[in-house]
Amino acid sequence: MVAIKACIFDLDGVIVDTARHHFAAWKSLADELVISFTEEDNERLKGVSRVDSLDYILQKGNLVLDSAKKLQLMEKKNMLYLEMAASTAPTDVLPGVVSLMDEMTASGIKIGLGSSSKNAQSILDKLHLTSRFSTIVDGNNITLSKPDPEVFLKAAAAMDVAPENCLVIEDAQSGVEAAITGGFYAIGVGKGLESAHAQLENLEGLTIERISNLLQ
Repeated sequence: MVAIKACIFDLDGVIVDTARHHFAAWKSLADELVISFTEEDNERLKGVSRVDSLDYILQKGNLVLDSAKKLQLMEKKNMLYLEMAASTAPTDVLPGVVSLMDEMTASGIKIGLGSSSKNAQSILDKLHLTSRFSTIVDGNNITLSKPDPEVFLKAAAAMDVAPENCLVIEDAQSGVEAAITGGFYAIGVGKGLESAHAQLENLEGLTIERISNLLQ
């Protein structure tokens, strides 16, 4: 029997879906640079930091820019994203998330966030979920982005729970890799995440009992 004492949620694609906003913001920037950017490219950037995402786009366009220009572009992308995400509300929380968090809290399982996003706190505030988390580790607290496990290791340490007693719920391959590398159990949400210990279409109907069965 796996003894799960804490659960670390990724944000985008697990708790809320703002991928469409990221795609629109990155596409706007890529169009400005005359670089093709497709939804498939956007999928590859799931769980990837802002700077690594920009580097991906620049490499795709064989474009080399200095640090100052790159910083300017990242700030512009973030402003575009924040404008689009401004209307985020509690009704945007994905199905199954709140009921699972309720059950975990009632069972004494700690809840943490492990996200590469630097906007995680503001999005959680808009969703009215902030108070549910024992710890929030995001892009402002880490130096290495997924698939490095730093974000999950920091979250686990903040909750004083060993990785082997901690579940990570992720929707990106880079996040699943980070979890497994760090010694965590991983549930992948979505397609193409076969390397996770279990893979689900979504969190709807997910319970602690079902998690235990999936991880046996």
